[in-house]
Amino acid sequence: MIDKKYIAIEGAIGVGKTTLAKKISDTIKCETIFEDYVTNPFLKDFYDHNQLNSFSTQIYFLLRRIEQSMEVRDAKSLLISDFYFGKDELFAKLNLNQVEYAMYEEMRKKLEFNPPIPDLIIYLQASTDILLERIKKRGLEIERNIKKKYIDSVNEIYMKHFHEYNASPVLIINTSNVDINNETDYQILIEEISSDINGKKYFNPSSL
Repeated sequence: MIDKKYIAIEGAIGVGKTTLAKKISDTIKCETIFEDYVTNPFLKDFYDHNQLNSFSTQIYFLLRRIEQSMEVRDAKSLLISDFYFGKDELFAKLNLNQVEYAMYEEMRKKLEFNPPIPDLIIYLQASTDILLERIKKRGLEIERNIKKKYIDSVNEIYMKHFHEYNASPVLIINTSNVDINNETDYQILIEEISSDINGKKYFNPSSL
């Protein structure tokens, strides 16, 4: 029995967030919210042309997050999202220049956006090379021209952020070493999610 209200799954592009969210939802029959990043009309140019349209891309996500945060607050049972609301500020810091970031922060403040804090974050990790392989394998047109340097920078900001993060428990899974599609590993993961996790914990089934 999972007594949590809201679980967020996070990690870099191509790490398997949506796949895991759907798998957990199918197992425990909970509500879900998906990032749906491909609907962002500015994102393809952003990936194709070295972060062109950074500000437009970020503002689109901000407005979408405000809508989605209401869905979290209105949830009647456990809800799982394939993203963590705090990611938007991380990407704003990464992609916007100083003037744009100041404007972004002013808009967040005026819109009174207070993102929901998860009861648990599942942070998925993988090396940049593995992420690029997975991105290529899934073959989305919008992601065709993502640069390795950009994936490196995204991996770096996530590692730094979750190293310092303490607002929620964090279950860390290195997907380069752990196969969440392995049924034994997956069942152990469900047990971990159901348990009382404090602080940060690395999910390593072979050591359990």
